[in-house]
Amino acid sequence: MRSSLAPGIWFFRAFSRDSWFQGFILLLTFLIYTCYHMSRKPISIVKSRLHQNCSEQIKPINDTHSLNDTMWCSWAPFDKDNYKELLGAVDNAFLVAYAIGMFISGVFGERLPLRYYLSAGMLLSGLFTSLFGLGYFWNIHVLWYFVVIQVCNGLVQTTGWPSVVTCVGNWFGKGKRGLIMGIWNSHTSVGNILGSLIAGIWVNGQWGLSFVVPGIITATMGVITFLFLIEREWVPCSSQTPPGEPAENQDNPEDPGNSPYSIRESSLETVAKCSKEPCEEPAAISFFGALRIPGVVEFSLCLLFAKLVSYTFLYWLPLYIFNVAHFSAKEAGDLSTLFDAGGIIGGIMAGLISDYTNGRATTCCVMLILAAPMMFLYNHIGQDGITSSIVMLIICGGLVNGPYALITTAVSADLGTHKSLKGNAKALSTVTAIIDGTGSIGAALGPLLAGLISPTGWNNVFYMLISADILACLLLCRLVYKEILAWKVSLSRGSGYKEI
Repeated sequence: MRSSLAPGIWFFRAFSRDSWFQGFILLLTFLIYTCYHMSRKPISIVKSRLHQNCSEQIKPINDTHSLNDTMWCSWAPFDKDNYKELLGAVDNAFLVAYAIGMFISGVFGERLPLRYYLSAGMLLSGLFTSLFGLGYFWNIHVLWYFVVIQVCNGLVQTTGWPSVVTCVGNWFGKGKRGLIMGIWNSHTSVGNILGSLIAGIWVNGQWGLSFVVPGIITATMGVITFLFLIEREWVPCSSQTPPGEPAENQDNPEDPGNSPYSIRESSLETVAKCSKEPCEEPAAISFFGALRIPGVVEFSLCLLFAKLVSYTFLYWLPLYIFNVAHFSAKEAGDLSTLFDAGGIIGGIMAGLISDYTNGRATTCCVMLILAAPMMFLYNHIGQDGITSSIVMLIICGGLVNGPYALITTAVSADLGTHKSLKGNAKALSTVTAIIDGTGSIGAALGPLLAGLISPTGWNNVFYMLISADILACLLLCRLVYKEILAWKVSLSRGSGYKEI
């Protein structure tokens, strides 16, 4: 049947089909990780509701609290003066479990079907998110319940990131990976925004619904993932080259056998052979083998400090706005979404610039350098008026989340398909887990330090964030130097960019 079609028409139909599949996978994985982040956000919105100024509230009739009780409207055990430390403990129960689980998750992600792995993870994430909110309806006032739920949720949420990055990496080559993943990575900010808006609907009333509703949405998305996720583009067994990458036998563009149509012809012949002979799967890379890939250690440590800054904003920004600018809990939550809106812009810009310059490390370093003074300015003049607050939040969000987004997506995918691996795409999930797992240690440290430092003043919290930002820059110095040398060689020879 195929021979009756003109070669150009046949190739166009095949290309169109592949493009549709790529677009579908991009959209599905976008929605998947949007749900993961949406289910993490409500705790930061509800914090100001768990401990608030009860003198501004109308005390209900037949209330059992004494007349002198100023904390009657707060939720025990967060109604005491040490509430910041307790809230920090709840945050870190999730983040420490997430950081530990991430190193293990990548190993499982290499060896288990991603569709089953992701689906189970989303169903369990939805369950534990809902259980946290059900503590309101079940009238639970013991700290261990919320801590245990957060630990379980942190562990099951590690199924998400290595799996979706591996999926996207399987479907897209390096050509425009920075831009594509920069746009795709906006799911983080979109999820945070949706989580904030959904949680804000019920935060001043039945705050348990701020968790139950995102939990139900996440679990529903898990069912959709099970039904529709396609893990990878089918690649003939004679080639392990990722889609969009030039194969070894395609080095000579003058060779007529390397035309798009001829490639399709040879692929069909290979299919026929593969249908008769079993394909040999490449071995999954070891943990220490992944660490030896050039750039993995530097980017992992850089992400540790970059994610420390990002997650401190994620978990404490609404409470900071609530305390410093004196907005209501809902208004503070809504205003904090501007930081995530800036993160969308920053992620796309970081991907676009790094694609154009072929400098992932340099792009991250420049944005981190600019982020430090912007955070200082936001703390000192960001609350002077609503206009300055909006502008500074968007700028800080872009500069803080841009490098974080680039490292966790395009950089992870680049290193997971590094030339030293000789086409073995099995490393992608492990490399992604190592980089994001190391970053998650910073994500756990940031909110913990913020909880310990904030009683001494918010200025000290921002000094801590600026210091972490500077350390993230310093860790990329070697890679930035190599990229600059590569640019010089490229300019002098007029040749392409040499990969790190």
